Amino acid sequence: MNTPDPPLIQITDVSKIYQLDEVEVRALDGISLTMERGEYSALIGPSGSGKSTLMNTLGCLDRPTSGSYLLRGEEVVSMTRDQRARIRNAQIGFVFQNFNLLARTSALENVELPLLYGPSLSSKHRRDKAKELLSLVGLSDRLDHHPGQLSGGQQQRVAIARALATDPSILMGDEPTGNLDSRTSREVIELFRKLNEQRKLTVILVTHDLDVARNARRNIVLRDGKIIADTDDHEAAALALKQSQQLV
Repeated sequence: MNTPDPPLIQITDVSKIYQLDEVEVRALDGISLTMERGEYSALIGPSGSGKSTLMNTLGCLDRPTSGSYLLRGEEVVSMTRDQRARIRNAQIGFVFQNFNLLARTSALENVELPLLYGPSLSSKHRRDKAKELLSLVGLSDRLDHHPGQLSGGQQQRVAIARALATDPSILMGDEPTGNLDSRTSREVIELFRKLNEQRKLTVILVTHDLDVARNARRNIVLRDGKIIADTDDHEAAALALKQSQQLV
């Protein structure tokens, strides 16, 4: 009898505590959450709600103070920093609000960069893959442009292509439209949707923008380090967010 695959992500009673000037700050407070492969989720909440801390935990950038985090059935909490780095490089792609591109390198070279730290690939293989990914995000005519020669939306597309370079199973975005105008934001969010649907990528976005969150199929609302709503009903998520903002 075949054993069913474990959930992609399963966190149980996870807390993250920081000490700031002898004051204990509970950024995450006993959170439990399961995500399956191919989900498209938005983590939303007011500033200080814990959404970025939760993303950093799910992305293996940080380790919780207590609780369990199983990624594909493997316990992350007990991993060393190097082990977390390896699993992060192999399975998770990140897209940030400020793009985080290298200013003095071309779009092509920026996308190639993660491939230098994984399994040994020929320079031709790296270059061909970077070209393929830039074509996927609609930038096949911008290969040799540096970030300063690209619009904000184009820079974010380069960042998305770079995040895809190692063929991750999870794509995470931390306020990925925060520095973009409304039209460009819609284009970038549409790209996330296509990647989720066409490549079956698990997409997790951190956002304070309800218009962005509505594109996700699942909205997880946080306040004071706790999940106060976990729903596919966008109106219910909006109401929970509004109430949480009133309490801040």
